[in-house]
Amino acid sequence: MTAKTRTPQRVRADARTSVGLAVVLLVLIVVVESAAGDEPQFVSLLVIPPFIAATFARWRGVAALGVLCLVTAIGLVCFTYPGVAATPMSLSVDLAAVLLASISAVVVSMARQRQHSRLTALSRLASVAQQAVLRPIDPVVGQLKVAGRYVSASDHADIGGDLYEAVDTPYGTRLIIGDVRGKGLPAVRLASTVLGSFRHVAYERSDVRTVVSDLDRAVSRSAGYEDFVTAAFLEERGGTLTILNCGHPPPLLLRRGQLELLDPVAAAPPLGFMPVAKPLTMRLEPGDRLLLYTDGLAEARRDGVFFPLSERAWGLLGHGSIADALASLESALRSWVGGPLGDDIALMLLEYIGPDDDKATSWHADEDSNGWRD
Repeated sequence: MTAKTRTPQRVRADARTSVGLAVVLLVLIVVVESAAGDEPQFVSLLVIPPFIAATFARWRGVAALGVLCLVTAIGLVCFTYPGVAATPMSLSVDLAAVLLASISAVVVSMARQRQHSRLTALSRLASVAQQAVLRPIDPVVGQLKVAGRYVSASDHADIGGDLYEAVDTPYGTRLIIGDVRGKGLPAVRLASTVLGSFRHVAYERSDVRTVVSDLDRAVSRSAGYEDFVTAAFLEERGGTLTILNCGHPPPLLLRRGQLELLDPVAAAPPLGFMPVAKPLTMRLEPGDRLLLYTDGLAEARRDGVFFPLSERAWGLLGHGSIADALASLESALRSWVGGPLGDDIALMLLEYIGPDDDKATSWHADEDSNGWRD
């Protein structure tokens, strides 16, 4: 949902690079032309530097370079080949080409600047939309350390409907992670509806299954005919974890160097299709980590090969802080894909810390003594 744009420092660096390359090419053309012979042969190549500068430089810099190219062309013809200067046709064709190229490059640069300004505005809008829907999560919620991360598939202002939340209620710590079908503002509106409903009913319903039913009705009222929301609900209460899965990728448990996919007891459809999810319950140990994610991670691939999450999860997520672990996962994922991601990804990493008297028994302490942790 976030929009990644080039920073002002990067914009200035790119502009300087494009102008520098254009100037270098201009100097090379002058050197080669001066050594070419008795007649101008490469003056027409002076149409190229303005277009190189136009790739990143502002239009004023492009215009200045165009004037420099035009003056250079006049100088080459008039002073390097004074005999040719007496032929107006030979001079006018080259100068007209350089002038036309310079004007065209300025127009291209102005159009690119307008597009960049529009993209920047859309990026700000996407950032505001994300902050409105995905508010920051406290680092500790109940007996869980929690870190959330949104990984955008695009460098542009494309926003999707991935969502997550964690709240500490009278009935335990409750969490949701979900993915709205589709993208754009309709997906954001539906994600906002789901999160708004969850933030309300999670405090009101003693049974997490009732929370699922309430959110299903909220989606049915707000969604279109073909819209739905995959979601996983978690409740931690007194060290017991309850999971209700509505068509969502199963959480991944990391415990003592082992990995386990917490598959649902029975398949249930997404929100919007009246799911009746059966709860999966288990006991947590201090130090247990749970990775929650949307299908953008499960479906990330390179040359048809899916990202090896199970093989790499422990090395990426089993050590250090949970926030750093999510950053490592994103970095490894982008390196694996080697290009744009196919879909946005919402990530949550949880660590069960347990009551105060259980914190010293976390198996992470054993890792320290065995040298497992960096």
